[in-house]
Amino acid sequence: MKLRYLIFAPLAALTFNAFAADYPTRPIRYVVGFAPGGINDLLARIVAQKLNESWGQPVIVDNRPGAGGNLAATLVSKANPDGHTFMNISTAHTISQTLYRKLDYSLERDLTPVVVLGNASLILVVNAGIPAKSVAELVTWAKSNRLIYASGGVGVISHLAMEMFKAATKIDATHVPYKGVGPAVPDLVSGQAHVMVNAIPELLPHTKGGKLRVLGAMTEKRHPFIPEVPTFIEQGHKEFVMGNWTGIVAPAKTPPGTVRKISDEVTRIIRSPEISKRLVDQGVDPLGGTPEEFGKRISAEIARFGAAVKASGASAD
Repeated sequence: MKLRYLIFAPLAALTFNAFAADYPTRPIRYVVGFAPGGINDLLARIVAQKLNESWGQPVIVDNRPGAGGNLAATLVSKANPDGHTFMNISTAHTISQTLYRKLDYSLERDLTPVVVLGNASLILVVNAGIPAKSVAELVTWAKSNRLIYASGGVGVISHLAMEMFKAATKIDATHVPYKGVGPAVPDLVSGQAHVMVNAIPELLPHTKGGKLRVLGAMTEKRHPFIPEVPTFIEQGHKEFVMGNWTGIVAPAKTPPGTVRKISDEVTRIIRSPEISKRLVDQGVDPLGGTPEEFGKRISAEIARFGAAVKASGASAD
């Protein structure tokens, strides 16, 4: 048996590498589970264009919004695992694994990680009418006043991040969910809501007029867009490093060599000076990396946000 294994293992490796070398052999379908215009769509279109240039095959972005990206994930989980169909997932998909009691797919069982693309870090902002100038001052204010926080919807990262903040600081706050960040911001600016956590590209532009104030960044180091704003770590909350990231997954059983080829090329694209600068200018940290690294991120986020979903009692069903 050992002799047979020694004979056939190199042959299998050669065949495996040959398939990866030939890939892609036809147009690629790049599914995005959200409407055009958001960060997932932006990254997909940047990567699709560059992959087309690199491989000489059309890479077609296919927007399939619905159910927080889960309709697209179900679709891709059932696709032919030959590398010619893959999709963007985001932090929202890791939240969905607990938020939805019934899903037609499992992120860890039915999809395989390929590469993380980028991360939009979170910030906490308050209406300028709130006297707090730091996270600690906000906590103090909340303990003697009714704090109202806005979010982009039940179970999204802007909701769960604030629920985690409430638990960590032992404050109370009333949650007002909106159908997305766009509808929430006007009420935050007018003072109908007091505080909100969300990604830098979505909230920072609204702070320019002085109606909103940034109290902290959920980053490891101070963000270059707001170097004057201390991180949550600096303010005594080391557990608050989080963001709205985006990455590529493919159907389970996609050949590892094909997965690695996609990962390597996309990492090269994301880290290239041209694309890296383009993303940074829009508030997105370019990442890239290996499938294994992305897999660890997915598992950690499922556990982290799963605990937050359970603690908050949030449910999409």
